[in-house]
Order: sequence, then structure tokens, then C-alpha cells
Amino acid sequence: MPTVSVGRDRLFKALGCSYSVEEFEDLCFKFGIELDDVTTEKAIIRKEKHLDEEEQSENEEVIYKIEVPGNRYDLLCLEGLAQALRVFNGVDTIPAYKVASISKETMLKMHVKPETSEVRPFVVCAVLRGVTFDEARYNSFIDLQDRLHQNICRKRTLVAIGTRDLDTISGPFTYETKNFRADELMAFYKSDLKLKKFLHIIENSPVSPVIYDSERMDTTVE
Repeated sequence: MPTVSVGRDRLFKALGCSYSVEEFEDLCFKFGIELDDVTTEKAIIRKEKHLDEEEQSENEEVIYKIEVPGNRYDLLCLEGLAQALRVFNGVDTIPAYKVASISKETMLKMHVKPETSEVRPFVVCAVLRGVTFDEARYNSFIDLQDRLHQNICRKRTLVAIGTRDLDTISGPFTYETKNFRADELMAFYKSDLKLKKFLHIIENSPVSPVIYDSERMDTTVE
């Protein structure tokens, strides 16, 4: 089962309640998830680097590692966990989402070129408005995107998710392909620790998929 690491204090703040370890373990058991480990960010880093353990400082953030079901993608982030547990505890009602009613004239458009069928034939777009990020929320959002890539997106072989600030780009948008020097591109990204493991997806493709905005800005570039 996937394991989600969340800051205990931020989680408890989102839940509106504090728990002892035993109380939180009991809540997780009743809900159907499991508190797998209680650690700190520094301890995780030391473990990854195979360093000797040190005595925990009072100032270190406590991290809860929580196992969640493999088919509950909504639980792969702190916000989703908190929402689900608040509903379970009867604090909140089950949220109801709806698609906003927007006239065709004001809708942003994505034009899909036929040559994209050679490499990644489908594209899906959505606009989220009224979203405000602080550093912690932004990091949680990016972590969720990465976890989705590893799970339901099958390490980006099925789906690759990208997010852009709509204030910095403008529609209409175009999904098309471009030719590239494969040797140069692969050599460039092989030095990227995050992206090099995904190069095989398009390594042998004659073209590369790209999304341009109305100013021909490549919005697929991180």
C-alpha cells in the first residue's frame, strides 16, 4: 500500500484536534488506514544517507508515515487525509463538486494537432480558480502530483501531469509536436535527477509532444 508522509502538527491543525499516538492509531484503524511510523524529517534524511541516528531535538518536526489503500488516490496528501478523517469524524459533510457553467465564448480552448497521435494522442485540461498557495500547500500539491505519477499514472507512461499559473500564460492553447535532436535532448535531461528516469518514454520517438500558449510559449517546460 502507498505510504504518505505528513507533518503531525499540520495534520492535527487541519483536523481541528490533537491526538496521542495511541489515539491516532485507533482513529486510523477505525477508518481503514494505518500509522506505519513516527519519525522526523532529519531522521528520514539520515536514514536515506545511511548516517548514524542522533537524539531527536524538540524543534524537529514530527512526521507521521501513514499507509493508505492503493485505490484511494484522494488520501495521497495531507489535505485529502484531513478532509476524509473530518468527514469520518462527523465534523464535515461529504463535499459535493460541480463543474462551473461557462459560456462557449469565454471558455479557454485547446487545439489538438493530428500529429500528436504519433506519440501521446490525448490531452485533458482544467482550470482551477480561487486557489491560493503558501509554501507548505504548494509543496504538498507537488508531492501529490508526484505520487499520482508513481501510482495511477504508471510512472508517467500512461499520463503526465503538468500545472501552470494561468496568470503567466494565455489561451488559446495548442497541443502539437516538434522535432528535436534526440541525442542533445537526452544528454541534457540525463543530468536531471528527477527526469532522467522518464526519458525512455519518448527516447525512441521521432517527435516530442508540446503545449504552446497563444504567444507560442512552451508551457510543457518545467
